[in-house]
Amino acid sequence: MTEATSAANIAPFDQAQILARALPYIRKFHGKTMVIKYGGNAMTDPALQKAFAEDVVLLKLVGINPVVVHGGGPQIEGLLKRLGKKGEFIQGMRVTDPETMEVVEWVLGGEVQQDIVGLINQAGGKAVGLTGRDGAMIRAQKLKMVDSADPSKEHDVGQVGDIVSVDPSVVKALQDDAFIPVVSPIGFGENNESYNINADVVAAKLATVLQAEKLMMLTNISGVLDKQGALMTDLTAKRIDELFADGTISGGMLPKIAGALDAAKSGVNSVHIIDGRVPHVLLLEILTDQAFGTMIRSR
Repeated sequence: MTEATSAANIAPFDQAQILARALPYIRKFHGKTMVIKYGGNAMTDPALQKAFAEDVVLLKLVGINPVVVHGGGPQIEGLLKRLGKKGEFIQGMRVTDPETMEVVEWVLGGEVQQDIVGLINQAGGKAVGLTGRDGAMIRAQKLKMVDSADPSKEHDVGQVGDIVSVDPSVVKALQDDAFIPVVSPIGFGENNESYNINADVVAAKLATVLQAEKLMMLTNISGVLDKQGALMTDLTAKRIDELFADGTISGGMLPKIAGALDAAKSGVNSVHIIDGRVPHVLLLEILTDQAFGTMIRSR
């Protein structure tokens, strides 16, 4: 049964009840900012793309201010392969030499960003694409990556950026004028050089400076899983440190969880890592009492 067929079978009274149950959440979050990290299957499956765009537009229409920060790892990897270049990762970060940086800028600031902007506009919203250069939003410097096993060793990951500062003025101006900002995770340095920054890190930092009500991170899994594959629905800073230490959280999840925890410690009311494979997961997480994923708390 398709989503459209399923919705058509809901009686009008039941539809009204569903809308009424969302009212307390709409009232609670009206006027609040929510930063959404958009990635994984939700970016590549057409049905999920459409559902995501509809969710973002609906949130804006009911008075919530969504800010989208997107990734694009699979798309970057695909273009690198077509160019005969193999992607390399160290501790979850993409090694970015000058040639790879050109690909990153073209894919993130061009193709992927404009696809998302188009989807949101098609759904009835008014999206505007930004990179960290726009409005001098994301200032960065070269990331110094210390080896996780040997603190005396440092990895050179090329033009991968560490955020120095975030100026959210351009985002706030767009929000105030009913636009939906769509941010590509590219920063710039003091010599106008470009930096590839992990999208999870950008989303977390932007949520912090905007004092967002929620930071929502869409993933390809149901949330943070333990070593047996069971979902952990609620994590504290202490528990996260334990999971880092025993290797439960590793690879690409490292920057995601570290950024989420930093945001939670810095005033973002709640951070959620949610399953982007679930249609309309944003509405389900924000406007219902059903939890979809892992919530991270500072303590």
